[in-house]
Amino acid sequence: MASLKAVRTRIASVKSTQKITSAMKLVAAAKLRRAQDAMVAARPYARTLAEITAEVAARAGGESHPLLQQRNPRRVAVVAITSDRGLCGGFNSNICRTAQRWGNEKIQNKEADEVTYLVVGRKGRDYFRRRHLPMKRDLAGPTAANAVQGAKDLAATLTDDFLSGRVDSVLLVYNQFRSVVSQKVTIDPLLPVVPSAAGRGGQDFLYEPSKNEILDWILPLYIEMQIHAALLESIASEFGARMTAMGNATKNATEMIDRLTLQYNRARQAAITKELMEIVGGAEALKG
Repeated sequence: MASLKAVRTRIASVKSTQKITSAMKLVAAAKLRRAQDAMVAARPYARTLAEITAEVAARAGGESHPLLQQRNPRRVAVVAITSDRGLCGGFNSNICRTAQRWGNEKIQNKEADEVTYLVVGRKGRDYFRRRHLPMKRDLAGPTAANAVQGAKDLAATLTDDFLSGRVDSVLLVYNQFRSVVSQKVTIDPLLPVVPSAAGRGGQDFLYEPSKNEILDWILPLYIEMQIHAALLESIASEFGARMTAMGNATKNATEMIDRLTLQYNRARQAAITKELMEIVGGAEALKG
């Protein structure tokens, strides 16, 4: 059995850890509220813009703009959105494993000749580097401060790669926020832009300016907004996952403290009983 001093030291260590995890849970909860508000506010705009873009693209036709051209996806770019920090359960590992598994399946099934990864977040970068996977570029993890600029830079990079023919298809892999305890790994196609089936046929509209000019303006905006919405979903999911993970860690620390306290009391009682027995034994020896 461990000594009393060792058990006391362990109890003090676990209590210190419990304070840290409890504080991290509170911080994540406060940040989650702001991130969730930003995400919810962006969802209607992103959804409406996607519907409008898909309908205009369907009426314009796939050959009306380079970003609508459907190619044989032999070179695929996968954008994996992770975070810079850990301590959030399986948030980052689920994204990385899903992206890697998807890429391996495409290569094995000969549905793609080359799959490259563009990673957002330090945790994702470390994962792909350790496994020597083809990583084209890595960016800083998304935050409320850099989400807008990060979406613009990423959209410009991906659009340039697609238009120049370096990639034939682009996909986003990120955690979609559902609730504090539920985040769903989502794979969304980004490029080429897929026209809406409902927009094909039927009565067309008069466009001012021209249809091509509208596509030149709305398609880059659509790509940027889809990336921005994914970044906001990822930020909210990260805080939700961290809040849950730190809550579980605090609960586990409480249970561990209870077990160690019981162990300490038992060891202390055993030591007291041993001392009493020695005293009684000594007294009996003196009497004899």
